[in-house]
Amino acid sequence: MKIKLFITCASILCFVLILSGCSDSGKEKEINSKTDFGGFESQIKWGEHLVRIGGCEDCHTPKKMTPKGPVLDESLKLSGHPAGMPPPDVDRKEMESKGLSVTQDLTAWVGPWGISYAANLTPDETGIGLWQESNFLIALREGKYKGMKAGRSLLPPMPWEFFEHMSDDEIKAIFAYLKSVKPIKNIVPQAEPPVTAGQTPPDSSSK
Repeated sequence: MKIKLFITCASILCFVLILSGCSDSGKEKEINSKTDFGGFESQIKWGEHLVRIGGCEDCHTPKKMTPKGPVLDESLKLSGHPAGMPPPDVDRKEMESKGLSVTQDLTAWVGPWGISYAANLTPDETGIGLWQESNFLIALREGKYKGMKAGRSLLPPMPWEFFEHMSDDEIKAIFAYLKSVKPIKNIVPQAEPPVTAGQTPPDSSSK
């Protein structure tokens, strides 16, 4: 009788341990899954987080004026400098030789490089709709326009020199998020070369 009781208790204990092991395994898989995405539930959510803390919308999302000043225009999220909006109304020759100027929505910049406009980062064909993940990696790793190795360098104020230190997984997460936002048709104006004597004009295109 005692032997049967011992066997029964041992069997129950083994069963409990097996269930506990399965539960821990499930939790471990969940933790590992979140770790793969920087602690977030998906690659897109991780990318959204990186875009926000990276300040991408500071330049790439147009602003609208409110009683408290300019705020992000969510209806134009990440669509770049609005077509038709003029660049800063300044003496370009003086500004390019002494400093820089920017529109109130931070989408157009004037400096020694000329005029650069924030690019459309939405998945529309006027933005990054035709880009491959490899193009995005080249753009942020090497600072190349449209992610083409033979392209010109990205113009200021695009801080690609900081983003190049991101891991491949972080850059891929940002790209996945950008591909998930609402496509917005917006042809950003071409960059303009500097007017200051002695400056070398960049290729005409948005930054």
